[in-house]
Parts: sequence; structure tokens; C-alpha cells
Amino acid sequence: MPARKLMEYLDQNGIQYEVINHPLAYTAQGVAAAAHISGKDVAKTVIVKIDGKPVMTVLPAPRRLDLQELKRITGTDNVELANEQEFADMFPDCQPGAEPPFGNLYGIDTIVSDNLSEDEQIAFNAGTHTECIRLRYRDFENLVHPKVAHIAT
Repeated sequence: MPARKLMEYLDQNGIQYEVINHPLAYTAQGVAAAAHISGKDVAKTVIVKIDGKPVMTVLPAPRRLDLQELKRITGTDNVELANEQEFADMFPDCQPGAEPPFGNLYGIDTIVSDNLSEDEQIAFNAGTHTECIRLRYRDFENLVHPKVAHIAT
């Protein structure tokens, strides 16, 4: 079952979305293949620490996070990838590694790749490794209010 907090948030805001069940997949590219969705339309989350504070970054499945660009746009050299043990407790209704890109629901800032903002729809993990949600990018942006930046290579 998708993350309850996410589903309630989407429903309360009257957002149209589709839940897609798929075979077990642990990577964003695997989710894309299993759900028969183009990888560029699947948003993956990568948790980083910026000056020790967790921040959610969101980028297209086939892209990589550009840590140098993230340092530049945040104005700090203290940017590093977080390991799963450091943030697993922040997402109690999600399976580890299946966090949806809604940092606002979990009290952390969200930075999204400008590549995703070009898509009409995006899909992302729904808190499990067997379900994803697809919705309009504009709805995602209106709900999350992420910072949009060029963070993916």
C-alpha cells in the first residue's frame, strides 16, 4: 500500500493521480522498466546532507546528481550523500529506498532537477518497491514548492 501520508495529502488537495503496481524494483531505472514508463519521466530521490542538514534532491531516473553544482547553488562546500541509516527514521511509512519526492511531508527541504520540470507528468516511488504514483508535474510543484535548479548530469 502506498505511503498513507502521501495518499492523504494528494486526496486532501484534490490531485488526480494514478497508482501503478509493478514487480519488485529497487532502483529508479528498475521501476521505470517494471512499470513500463520512460526513465526520464521517473523521479528518483537522493538524500544529501548540506551543512549536516538532510535535504531531498529529486532527479530523473537516468541522471546523476551533480554534487559540485549542488555546492555551487547552496553556497557551501559541505555537501555529501547521506547513507540510508542516517535518514531511514525520517520516513516511517516508507520502505527504505522508496521515499516519494515530497520532502515537505517529512519536514525536509526539496531541490528538484530542472530536467523534471520540463515533463508534463512524473512518476515516483509511492513508499514501496512495488508501487509508484504518476501525476502532473505542475501538481507536484504546486504541492511541494521545491527549489528548481540544474542539479543533474
